[in-house]
Amino acid sequence: CGEKEESTDSTATTTSNPLFVAVGDNGTIITSSDGTTWTSRTSGTTEKLRGGAYGKSTLVVVGFSGTILTSSDGITWTSRTSGTSNNLGNITYKNSTFMAVGNSGTILTSSDGTGWTTKTSTDTTKNLWGVTYGNSTWVTNGDNGSIFTSSDGTSWDNRTSASGTTEEFNEVIYENSLFVAFGNNGTIRTSTDGTTWDNRTSGTSNNLPGGTYGNNIFVTVGDNGTILTSSDGTTWTSRTSGVTERLRGITYGNSIFVAVGRSGTILTSSDGTTWTSRTSGTTEHFRRVAYKE
Repeated sequence: CGEKEESTDSTATTTSNPLFVAVGDNGTIITSSDGTTWTSRTSGTTEKLRGGAYGKSTLVVVGFSGTILTSSDGITWTSRTSGTSNNLGNITYKNSTFMAVGNSGTILTSSDGTGWTTKTSTDTTKNLWGVTYGNSTWVTNGDNGSIFTSSDGTSWDNRTSASGTTEEFNEVIYENSLFVAFGNNGTIRTSTDGTTWDNRTSGTSNNLPGGTYGNNIFVTVGDNGTILTSSDGTTWTSRTSGVTERLRGITYGNSIFVAVGRSGTILTSSDGTTWTSRTSGTTEHFRRVAYKE
């Protein structure tokens, strides 16, 4: 993914305003209630923003140079002190915890999105781009096929030898009782426990920067408008996106998939098969999109 571009887990917090939040280069944040009509927001930064998550009634966005922003409504954003100047590549909210990952093995955790604690990964030579939690296990992945797991988010085990690849991983999700890792050159790996990983045939050699699960299917997106779907994480089918731009992030919420990519590209789909292009109002490159219930 070159510069290591790089969903989100919602709590049961009572809210009544569903919101998609797309983030990207030059501090770009845009929001939408339906995935169709988008509004630009002021982030207060020009850093590249790389991931978003929602929990504890708070939206949290992370990016380069240790950037962390929080918002209660997706409109007004506040900068937080991360304690690092390393680029942050992704964030998730799971197990009542925000966890952000980034360059040089950076791992940060927070209970509220405001105060952050630095954790020590097992390999500070690896840049991390994916992070998730499931089956009582935290999983993060990144450079050179690296995979790390932890039961508590503090002590980490190196599972890289089990990945069976030296391709860069860009994303990892846990849905439907399965970890699914997505990487460069069409790399897809699956695992039930985070320790043992199986190689899956994607049918593409395009880089796969993002993935999600919704409507009973896994969906991954990638270079040259690539979209693949799978009901089980094992067998993947190519779908027609209608675009040739690099797609980099995807999420599911409010009964709709929203995919984002370079040059302001946004696509939506109700089933993962048929996709419609939407107007974002910007030509900035998007990296990810998050969903707030």
